[in-house]
Amino acid sequence: MMLNRTGPASSNPLKLEDVEKPVPKAGEVLVRVISVGVCRSNLHMIEGDWLHDGVPSKLPIIPGHEIIGEIADLGDGVNWLKKGQKVGIQPLWSTCGRCEYCLTGRENLCPHKEITGETLDGGYAEYMLGNAMHVYPIPQGIDPDLSSPLFCPGVTAYRAVKRSDLGPGKTAYVMGIGGVGHVVVQIAKLTGSRVVAISTREEHSELAYESGADDVLNPGVKYDRLGDHVRKADSVIVFSPNQDAINAASKLVKAGGNIVLGVHGGMDRISFVDEIQIRGSVIGPRSDMYSVLDLASHGKIRIHSTKYRLSEANEVINLLKKKEIKGRAVLIP
Repeated sequence: MMLNRTGPASSNPLKLEDVEKPVPKAGEVLVRVISVGVCRSNLHMIEGDWLHDGVPSKLPIIPGHEIIGEIADLGDGVNWLKKGQKVGIQPLWSTCGRCEYCLTGRENLCPHKEITGETLDGGYAEYMLGNAMHVYPIPQGIDPDLSSPLFCPGVTAYRAVKRSDLGPGKTAYVMGIGGVGHVVVQIAKLTGSRVVAISTREEHSELAYESGADDVLNPGVKYDRLGDHVRKADSVIVFSPNQDAINAASKLVKAGGNIVLGVHGGMDRISFVDEIQIRGSVIGPRSDMYSVLDLASHGKIRIHSTKYRLSEANEVINLLKKKEIKGRAVLIP
């Protein structure tokens, strides 16, 4: 599915086109796509919301940045992978390997990184190229048809929880129980923390309970019904793309707590006397990705996924825009 120009999802901007099968260069692999997750950031890119940030960096482009596939061919020098092996690809397609971030295990912050489906062609296709240093063998116990969202919501949720300083006796509030948020709930529970999910939609509240939330709060669409939850959170993890939600986080967090933002937005005025820490969190380095795969292979986290055909990508993007996707949608060829 090709994006030739940005525009409203309702006008079906993605076009099903025939393109030549790519040929892997040295250090690359050719991957036959088994499944690809549909992310809200795909929607933002398709509609042109991030053009001011240079996303997409080229047109035409094939979107899709959370992929499981099977290696169909190997470029020169790739001798640690083999044809037929199932692998995953996350948004972090490649990094420079030389900057301070790459050398300290924080390659998700590399200023020279390439992003799957945003700076080069992604997984809304039958075949795509992967950087051999940034593909991940799929362990036993992971369903390749349904688990491609491990490679965005999975690693994104894991890093957000990791940056939240959670543990036994602490309380986490998770705002936004969509594709990422329902995984955040599961991983936060693994820390021994009490987890309160915040959702404005009934079906997402059900997903929060299914994911292990201890309680679910519906604060109203303006987040003005917080009740006795004010100043109760040791950590608030925000994955709701809503400024009202971000503002509410500053009311929920207690003194000495922290707010982890996984979405674009600013914060209301916060007094320095409360020593509240505000942290961003974006995807995750390779070490985090391997940790996610280990958890998933042992059944400790799972993605609530619904399968659609690749040819239905425009319809799925519109469902996502209307918030009618429960958990994550995945596309299969």
